[in-house]
Amino acid sequence: MVLLQIDFPYNGPFGKDMLEASADLAKSIAKERGLISKIWTENKETKEAGGIYLFQDLSSLEAYLEMHTARLQSFGIKDIRAKIFNINEDLSKITKAPIFW
Repeated sequence: MVLLQIDFPYNGPFGKDMLEASADLAKSIAKERGLISKIWTENKETKEAGGIYLFQDLSSLEAYLEMHTARLQSFGIKDIRAKIFNINEDLSKITKAPIFW
């Protein structure tokens, strides 16, 4: 498993309004090859949004990152920051990461 962290400047909507605006996008993301899960992130005070994604493999993650970056840019979003991490499964199990339940 590999983890992708994406964040970017975002002026909203947030909360329930974001749910209404992004429900179809969420349904599309849920169907992406290799995706295990996505946690949506938002911070109204700092005007940021993004997500934490867990993928089965690096090739699925890389394909998604390329496509999603282009999609975000088509929405007018700039300054997209993305980081890829390996997961230390043994330590994550100790700290109750839900992916290992």
